[in-house]
Order: sequence, then C-alpha cells, then structure tokens
Amino acid sequence: MKSTYKKGTDAVWAGEGNVNTKGATTTPIVNSVTFAYEDLDEWHKVATGKEPGYIYSRNTNPTVAALEEKIRVLEGAEAATSFSTGMAAISNSLFTFLTAGKRVVSLKDTYGGTSKVFLDFLPNYKVDVKLCDTTDHEMIEAEVAKGCDLLYLETPTNPTLKIVDIKRLAAAAKKVGAITMVDNTFATPINQNPLELGADLVVHSATKFLCGHSDAMGGLVAGKEEFVKKIFGFREINGASLQADPAYMIARGMKTLELRVERQNASALKIAKYLHQHPKIKDVFYPGLESHQGHAIAKSQMRGFGGMMSFSLDGGWELVKKFLPALKLVHLGASLGSVSTLAGPPRTTSHVELTEEQRRLLGIPESLVRYSVGIENVDDLLTDLEHALKKI
Repeated sequence: MKSTYKKGTDAVWAGEGNVNTKGATTTPIVNSVTFAYEDLDEWHKVATGKEPGYIYSRNTNPTVAALEEKIRVLEGAEAATSFSTGMAAISNSLFTFLTAGKRVVSLKDTYGGTSKVFLDFLPNYKVDVKLCDTTDHEMIEAEVAKGCDLLYLETPTNPTLKIVDIKRLAAAAKKVGAITMVDNTFATPINQNPLELGADLVVHSATKFLCGHSDAMGGLVAGKEEFVKKIFGFREINGASLQADPAYMIARGMKTLELRVERQNASALKIAKYLHQHPKIKDVFYPGLESHQGHAIAKSQMRGFGGMMSFSLDGGWELVKKFLPALKLVHLGASLGSVSTLAGPPRTTSHVELTEEQRRLLGIPESLVRYSVGIENVDDLLTDLEHALKKI
C-alpha cells in the first residue's frame, strides 16, 4: 500500500507500532531468539506463512520487521527484507537469481565489494558476467539485448559519482525479461526512488546514510513481492540475518533521515563548487555540478544530489598522504553517510580489494579522495578544507 505522506513523515512513522507493546512511543528491541505457541495449529500456520507472526529470529523478528516496513514505505515497494550487512544484501540478492548459465550485465563502476562478486565469485559458479563502461548507455542496452537475466546498476556510483539513467536501462531490461536491481545507498530514498523509475529491486547498505551515525551495520532490499520472497528464502537458510539491536539503531537513525540528507545535499553542493574552482584540485566528481557529465540525468531522476563526492588532487598518492591527515573535521575511515564527515582514498576504502592496476582501469586515480559530507556547519568544513589544501 502506497503512503500518502511525505518522505520526512514516513521516515518517522512508517513501521512504528508493528510491535504490540502498549504505550511504547518507539519500537522496542525484541531480543528473543524464539517465539512460543501454546496452540500447535496456530504455530503451524505461522511457521508455514499462512498467518502473520514470528517463529525464530533468524527468519523474522518484530524489531527487524518494523525496520523492513520503514524502508518498504520510503521506497514505495511491495515488500522488503533485511540482512546483517550491505554486502550481505547485495551478494544474497545476486546469488538468489544468478545460477550456472545465467547472465548478469552491470557497470565497471560499482562498489569494490560488489565488483569483487562480479569479477571473482560469480564466474566460479559459471555465471556469465558482463561489465560495461558505466556511462555508455548504448553499450549497456546492446549487452542487455544480447541476453540478460539480471541488470545491476549503481547510481551515483562509488567512488567517482557517475550517473546512469535508471528509467532508460530498466526499460531495456524489461524488454528481455531481466530483473533490474539498483544500489541506492548514495542517493537514499530521500533523493531517489529507483522503483518509481522502473527498477524491480532496490538495495541499501543501511550502515551508511540510513543509519547515519556509524554505529550499526545492516542491509536492506525492497521491491516486487515475488522477488523479495525469493531473496528472503535464500537469506533465511544462508543465515545472513539482521539482529534486533542494529535494526533498532538503524530505524532510529532513519527518523532523522530527511533532515540529515537535506543538510548534506546543501553542504555538499557548496563544497563541490568551492573545490571546483580551487587551483590545487584537478577534478571534482559531484552530480550537482553543471559541469558533471551526468548532471542532466541526475537532475531528472534525483530530488537532491546527495552528501557524497570525490575529488582528485593535482598530484599523486604522496600528496594524498599529506592532505588527508591535515584535515581536522573529518574521520579518516572506511565508511560514509554519517553525521560526521568521513574521508579516505579508494585504495583503503571502497576499492581496497582491488589492485592499483584494477583501480586505474576503472578510472580511479590514486590521487582521488572520497569525501562524505556530515551535518557540521558547512563554513567550518570549508575552512578545514582550505587549511588542509594550504598544507600541500
């Protein structure tokens, strides 16, 4: 059922009250592993899915269910399910649909862990993998037309913030009966809803912007009910389940999602414009800039351009080693989407699994800095960047 409320309201209210605890104004943490039934017939009906309820927390849990409902509503999906991490959500979803002889078409620019699944894992299971130049829509359409079971997209991409046209490519996938899955981690459902653009499934590393505080890990998938049920069935047995405590923390973080993302959108655009004109910066990768190759597409499918950006210094790795430690209002760490600003090079964050040569082939220079804008005062962040740039 589609919500009639705005995103900010759904971020607060969706999924709340699913756990029957009288008077509680927030969803409680239910840490019970199992749920008991005195009536064996009722137990059997719940266990076989004929009636709603909970049996065992590896499968379903009341606190986790509240979070799943929240992302279902925010993404306008028929159903949603959850995982212990974002990579669990991605890998379980891919392995649900990609068996020997199947063909997946994706992009050269995806998160490093996702790239690892495409390059190293799926081929071992006799899955045909085709990675296309990310912004070459004609090439992607041609490869899909040759035969495709699943089209996997990421937009904006990690870490170079490339943009792909979801509506156009999802239409191409639909022509050959392929499932379209989109990683929406960078955009969040506040800025972009891939299902409205024709995608069948949307995946999130909930560890990032959804949680927003770098204190809980999780993954979420939402989309068509028939596909989500299959993914749930795979995860149920393979066991990458989300626990109640992180589910509670992610859902709590999501209540301020719109506030945080709107602040990060505005700050990131201001910072990107500042860096774009700075003489010590070679390139700035942010879809909100009119000079960005994918700006027009981003403007057509996004409501905001996000809090993520990357930029390359006018120099090499040695310059990055001087610049990053000079930043004071930043955590140098391998994550993103937090209330505090986070930064790091792809060689230690998003694409640490790949070699320098592999990163180069993907168009990721060693001088690149990935910068996740927090909710600090933007003028303080600009001063911090200026100070660090003066040091090099």
